Amino acid sequence: MGSFAVSGVASGMGKAAAHRLRQAGHEVIGIDLRDADVVADLSAAAGRSEAVARVVERSGGRLDGAVLAAGVGPLPGSAAAIVQVNFLGVTELLSGLRPALAAAGNAKAVAFCSHAASVTPAIPAALVRALLSGRIERVPDLLAPFGDYAPSFAYGGAKLALARWLRKTAVSTDWAGAGIRLNAIAPGPVRTPMLDALLGGETARDLLNLPVPIGGYGEPAQIAEWVALMLSPAADFMCGSVVYVDGGTDAYFRGGDWPASTPPSGLAGWLARQQAWLESGRD
Repeated sequence: MGSFAVSGVASGMGKAAAHRLRQAGHEVIGIDLRDADVVADLSAAAGRSEAVARVVERSGGRLDGAVLAAGVGPLPGSAAAIVQVNFLGVTELLSGLRPALAAAGNAKAVAFCSHAASVTPAIPAALVRALLSGRIERVPDLLAPFGDYAPSFAYGGAKLALARWLRKTAVSTDWAGAGIRLNAIAPGPVRTPMLDALLGGETARDLLNLPVPIGGYGEPAQIAEWVALMLSPAADFMCGSVVYVDGGTDAYFRGGDWPASTPPSGLAGWLARQQAWLESGRD
């Protein structure tokens, strides 16, 4: 049986994922603000560093996998916490745990993205660039024009930046080259305490009117099954994938947008990456 770190274990999809792994006989090192093996505040840099150190200590420096499920919803006043937890709380923990994952030789990690990354319209490109470049201090000014909707754009922007960070990171020599399969799951509306809070808030109408072709809401246990699959040998050939489990919302809005061929303008970059691969000697 394996050893897995799971963030967000106190409730929702993180709790369901941890339960599913424990049912299968795995050791789970849970991370959260409460009711966890490692109690840490992922909205602060010190809390993220502490979480990494304590997980590494408890695991003996070897992890078979990690699930980054902790997140903050787009409630009023939550924009700053969203950026810290939903983006840095994933990227910094994954980066800090990478040596322990590499030590396993065939580890897998699953980050929680969201279909909000693709169905939130007009996410500012400058916001995504600021997150990816580490210029977090720019985020408040970039969100200021959106007023009451700033949390929604912070949420969608953080998830979009996370998906882009993950896809580029997953195929690098430090990750794929070290035998680590890094992928993401992108749920739609799932019946969790976060969703219940949103349904009782000011943006409830927007959420209730969101098209879900299959109907209804997902359940945490359903997402947990997907996470278990993505941590299993069935995912040995998965790398850099973002798997949508959202009832069809992304396909409804963006059915003709993806997959997409590399446009002629991007051919030079494609050839450069191919040449870099050949020169690296990887196969």
